[in-house]
Amino acid sequence: MIDHTSNPDTAENFDLEVASRVRGLPPYLFGKINDLKYRKRRAGIDVIDLGMGNPTDPPEPWVIDKLCEAAHDLKNHRYSVAAGVHNLRREVAAKYENRFGVKLDPDSEVVTTIGSKEGFSHMCLALLGPGDTALVPAPYFPIHVHAVALASANAISLDVRDPQAFLANVVRVCESLIPKPKILILNYPHNPTTTIVDKAFYREVVALAKRFHFHVISDFAYGDIVFDGVEVPSFLSVPGAIDVGCEFTTMSKGYNMAGWRVGFAAGNRDMLGALKAIKGYYDYGLFQAVQVAAIVALRHGEPGRLAQVAEYQMRRDVLVDALNRLGWDVESPKASMFVWAPIPEPWRSRMGSIDFAMKLLEEAEVAVSPGRGFGEMGEGYLRLALIENEQRLRQAVRQIGRCLKPEKAAT
Repeated sequence: MIDHTSNPDTAENFDLEVASRVRGLPPYLFGKINDLKYRKRRAGIDVIDLGMGNPTDPPEPWVIDKLCEAAHDLKNHRYSVAAGVHNLRREVAAKYENRFGVKLDPDSEVVTTIGSKEGFSHMCLALLGPGDTALVPAPYFPIHVHAVALASANAISLDVRDPQAFLANVVRVCESLIPKPKILILNYPHNPTTTIVDKAFYREVVALAKRFHFHVISDFAYGDIVFDGVEVPSFLSVPGAIDVGCEFTTMSKGYNMAGWRVGFAAGNRDMLGALKAIKGYYDYGLFQAVQVAAIVALRHGEPGRLAQVAEYQMRRDVLVDALNRLGWDVESPKASMFVWAPIPEPWRSRMGSIDFAMKLLEEAEVAVSPGRGFGEMGEGYLRLALIENEQRLRQAVRQIGRCLKPEKAAT
């Protein structure tokens, strides 16, 4: 028998030195909040969780039934293909044509990914390396910066909230930086600020990409959740976009399939070829039964998606109205499943967003995401997810109001 216990007085000290790209990752800023939320729930406390964009509504029942049926087909238990089965890629191409007027070759211009986050990360790994630079929208969804860092490249964050100022900053950086940025990352509808853009914006992006010779990665994860009859365009819907970029979408939001991890990359075939090369080494693709169910969800799920959008819109109206009646100054988002709310005074001048979020969790038993978790430009804000039902949202605001009222009265 081998004794694997060690004597600290005699054993050699073999310290693990992780790669510099991992050492450079910052501490997880949501860690304290998640830990407290977990401890409260373990103690039997009902925490209303508006923190994570994790849908609580289920997929359509017939999509789940199709998954069960496909799981009983023994052929689906073999390795799949990393790029996704052809019929699923064909349905993605059909959705792009029907909704956005974009024609795609499902064999060379569509790739299935294990959620859009995995695809985005591996695309960064395929395109970026030491010395390369990516331009990233700010405030930023963390993976937009950290996937660049994990590819050993540099990220420059540009304020996303004014689209024209964002484009002007892209020009400024491209004209002053040597070597020029290799990648521009876009994210509209934007997480967390909910900013949206029109086709004119994307036409300018394509012109800049050709002028400065960078490529574009569009994260279109919230393109399925749009309110008030507003139409948000796909980046690929403007002329020349497919020459310079690609786009990531997901079934997590509009189809309530977050845990299924079904995402897609579409667009420039050279960029997708690089992604397929990476995925060929890293994975064997999604469980094929999940892909079969995703096919029928894309083929027949548009009415369900629109019903889910209507549900999120009702929740948005309830939450925004309740917060504004509480004295907050909150704009009504036109897209995404979030509300981006400035912290009201006097608390905004007293404490940062992490401490304020901790206060709401500790005293109001409502979990929210602090803006600082999305970078320095997110400070002073909270992101609230529209994942609870209307009654729970009203209750959350009542609890927040009771939590803050004593201090407000004292000022």
